[in-house]
Amino acid sequence: MSKLTREEMEDWVKNQWGASKLPIGGVVPFNAASELYLTGDWREYRPVVNDDKCTGCTQCYFVCPDDVISMDDRYHPVFDYDFCKGCALCADICPVEAIDMVLEE
Repeated sequence: MSKLTREEMEDWVKNQWGASKLPIGGVVPFNAASELYLTGDWREYRPVVNDDKCTGCTQCYFVCPDDVISMDDRYHPVFDYDFCKGCALCADICPVEAIDMVLEE
């Protein structure tokens, strides 16, 4: 399915939501609601990478439960703060302690 606008997604959720309206087999055709709800304001601390320490091991990328980490051309993490909840799993798994959890202001 092509990328929908916010209004189109909201309309789809309103009109298609519910198990009785899913296609046979219960297949959900696309993520209708997750992009509508920014969850980054839940966090108290945000992850910040120290580029001088980062080795590009990508462990943070694979441990992130919300899939908010992408990698730059050096395999350093780039965080999507609109959806990052500040769980600190990325900082905990970093073998070189290149990710600091910084208090939100």
